Amino acid sequence: MIKNDIKLIVLILILVIILMLVLFKDNSNNEILVYYEDKIIKRINPNIDNTYTVEGYLGDVVIEVKDKKVRVKEETSPYHLCSKQSFISNSYTPIICLPNKIVIKFSQKEDIDEVVY
Repeated sequence: MIKNDIKLIVLILILVIILMLVLFKDNSNNEILVYYEDKIIKRINPNIDNTYTVEGYLGDVVIEVKDKKVRVKEETSPYHLCSKQSFISNSYTPIICLPNKIVIKFSQKEDIDEVVY
């Protein structure tokens, strides 16, 4: 091996370690936000396993938090699509329940998406 090969291998290892730290960071600073018609109606701590009930457009929506993940356990809608969706654990995939006008998503307290001056 030549000197440049070793430098390249070390650089790739450093990049892989940084990428893994970013992807697998601790989500303890997150919170779960429940929206009804674009208004926050409930803030939930994902570290506490519990079941919550909120009022939706068609009736009650039961939200289950388990192992830092959230899902809709029960709801009243024609096809029950919200309760068929699985658990989510990050802010990239929200749960959107259109018949009940409920949106559930993770929000990170420390992350800044953009800054406008």
